[in-house]
Order: sequence, then structure tokens, then C-alpha cells
Amino acid sequence: MSITTTTHLNFRGTARQALEFYRSVFGGTVSIATYGDFGMPADVPGADKVVFGLLHTGDGLRLMSYDIPGHDTTDTAAIAGATRRENGMTITDRTFFQSLQGSSLAEVRVLWDALADGAAIIEPLAASAWSAGFGMLTDRYGVTWVVDVAGPGNR
Repeated sequence: MSITTTTHLNFRGTARQALEFYRSVFGGTVSIATYGDFGMPADVPGADKVVFGLLHTGDGLRLMSYDIPGHDTTDTAAIAGATRRENGMTITDRTFFQSLQGSSLAEVRVLWDALADGAAIIEPLAASAWSAGFGMLTDRYGVTWVVDVAGPGNR
């Protein structure tokens, strides 16, 4: 049996822009189908929104996305919650973080720098007690990324 898991991100009208942003960060190809592609009349508001979006890279990274019908907004804090560091702890009301690990600081630094464009930095990418590099940010689309260098026990 072969089981895989793919993160499916839900957006409020920005799924297409988010997928294009993630393609600029990770490379790969984006496939998008709209509500209109599945039969919604073109004159209905939202027909151009993403009902199925997929980023797929050659090295196996996959992100799926879609636009929640009728709820367009760019206020990511209102729709996705918030995360912050306080007194050495991560305080959040989000239901998940997206983890991104690489084998070296140089490898994750490139991705960190790209994701950080327009992001809120929660914890800067730096050496930690458990990793040669660890950082946390919420990108411009409201997704919180935990970025780190995989250690011997967590690869």
C-alpha cells in the first residue's frame, strides 16, 4: 500500500495568487480549475475562483488549494487566526502549521527568504537548541510555515 498526504489550503478568493506565489518559491507547475470550468455560468460572481488548484514540483512537493465560495477577503488574520511568540512560547489559535524541512541551512534559507516576502516573521530563521536553523513566519496568504534544518532524529 502506498499512502501520501498533501496539504490542501483553503483561501478566501486568493487561491490562484497563493499558488502562483508558492510556484515562485518552490518551482514546479500549477494546475487550476475554476468553478466555471465545472459548469458555473460565467456571469455568476465567483465563477473565476479556484475550485481545484495544485502545485506540484519535480522533487515531490505538492500543495492543493481552493477558494471558499462567497467569502472573498484579504484579511488573513480574520480568516486564519494569528500566531505570536510570547515569553518563549508560541501562542496561536490556528489549527495547523505547514512544516518545511531541508537538509542544510543554505537549502532552507533560500526558501525562507522567498516565503518571507510580505510575511509576518514570528521567529527569525536562526540556530536553535534542536536545529542548525529554525524559524516561523506567516506568509502573505495567512499560512504559517515552520522552517527548519532536519536533525539526525527528525528526517
